[in-house]
Amino acid sequence: MQLDIEFNSGARLPMDAIPRLARLAEEHGFGCAWAGEANNKDPTVMLASIAAVTRRLEIGSAVYHMLGRTPATLALQAVGLDELSRGRFRLGIGVSNPTIAGWHGVAFDRPVGRIKEYLQIVRLAMSGEKVKFSGKYFQADGFKLAFKIKETPIPIYLAAFGPQMSQTAGALTDGVLINMADPGQIRRIAGDVARGAREAGRDPRPLEVICKVRCCVAASYDLARNAMSGVLTYYALADYYRDLLSRMGFGPEVEDLRSAWRASGFQAARAKVTDRLFEGLPMVAATSAAEVWAGIQPYKEAGATRIILPYVPASDDVVGELEGFIASMGKYAQRASSGRK
Repeated sequence: MQLDIEFNSGARLPMDAIPRLARLAEEHGFGCAWAGEANNKDPTVMLASIAAVTRRLEIGSAVYHMLGRTPATLALQAVGLDELSRGRFRLGIGVSNPTIAGWHGVAFDRPVGRIKEYLQIVRLAMSGEKVKFSGKYFQADGFKLAFKIKETPIPIYLAAFGPQMSQTAGALTDGVLINMADPGQIRRIAGDVARGAREAGRDPRPLEVICKVRCCVAASYDLARNAMSGVLTYYALADYYRDLLSRMGFGPEVEDLRSAWRASGFQAARAKVTDRLFEGLPMVAATSAAEVWAGIQPYKEAGATRIILPYVPASDDVVGELEGFIASMGKYAQRASSGRK
């Protein structure tokens, strides 16, 4: 298992602090720094700043969504980040959700069919070959990179939760990226990925299972839990994640949160976060790095090959907290990469 870090959880981290934090993460043995895309800080700018000041730390998108750019544009960004990082870039792609589709004024329908075509074009474009593709959802005619690229392909991962998308990850990509899934769901998704690979005639053993486990280290458990309850509430109020959480058995809790939100706003909903909901999701409220390490073990045992730790600050000192977290988790990041428990 490898331990990775994410720098844009909650969008509160100043952009100009990221290069320094990336060097610190590299120094302390983290494997990869990831950045996601929604309405937070721009991931391409973040990843480029990290690539420019590090030498070993990998960089990855978790995830770029297909609604935000054409396949050709994503291919250009990916090969650019890979060149800047000297081959350390990992490309995570997702279909996004109806909320983000609304932000961009585009349709959200037939996500599995769309992502299959999108992946084909992106992979072909990144290879340097001329793209001529006519599908049901995407058309691309004549695009070709104007420069020579390295021979080693950029790894591609697909964000997935449901069986169809997870099997698509196994059939077409180098692994799966998972958000907001408990260990039981991780195990189920890993099985679906392997099934998709085998049905496509591929060996599932090299495929990666990458999941996010949000964490916070504070002076008390209650302080850490309170900080993370805001993130949990945000997800519970989003239509797409409401459905996912309901499928995981938290339907009544999610509806209580949404009812409180409709009646009295976000903070009223946040107050409705139960221990059962909090403890059943990939959220680790802790008072030490050792507790975080213990909290992520069930995800490793469920089949995760990489665990991304998006840190949620408990105070306004976002940079200071993250510096302390990286330093204190360093020995565990090194332990993870060495295979020790």
